[in-house]
Amino acid sequence: MKFLELKIPPVILVLSFLLFMWVLGRYSPKIGFEYTTRLVLFVFIGVVSALISLSGVMHFRAAKTTVDPRNPKKSEILVTNGIYRYTRNPMYVGFSFFLIGFSIFLNSAYSAILVPIFIVYLTLFQIIPEEKILQQIFTQEFINYKNSVRRWL
Repeated sequence: MKFLELKIPPVILVLSFLLFMWVLGRYSPKIGFEYTTRLVLFVFIGVVSALISLSGVMHFRAAKTTVDPRNPKKSEILVTNGIYRYTRNPMYVGFSFFLIGFSIFLNSAYSAILVPIFIVYLTLFQIIPEEKILQQIFTQEFINYKNSVRRWL
């Protein structure tokens, strides 16, 4: 399914999954959390996810390299500092946390199932193709980085 590689901007993918989660949540058995608990958890997880994602963006901007994940060939610098010392994909980690928080807010067992599907899709059609290109550009530097920092967490 090479035709899906690097095609859908991750932000659009997140918005699509949010919509699917909301639809599934309307027809799903409820988990049982109180509304206030769900809201507090969602806000907390949402803030943490935003901080993680924005940290990744800020490090890319500071390095003056592309933030557009659909075109990793434009990467001029391999960013390995800051949050990139802990995860190779902080923006995607942040997106995933946000989806987890939204699933909790929806109080939906079915919508929670979409989070691992999002992670698998993103890994297969965004991250792995990105990493192939980055390895071509940065060769041994990227291999060393890949061997020392986890893809997700």
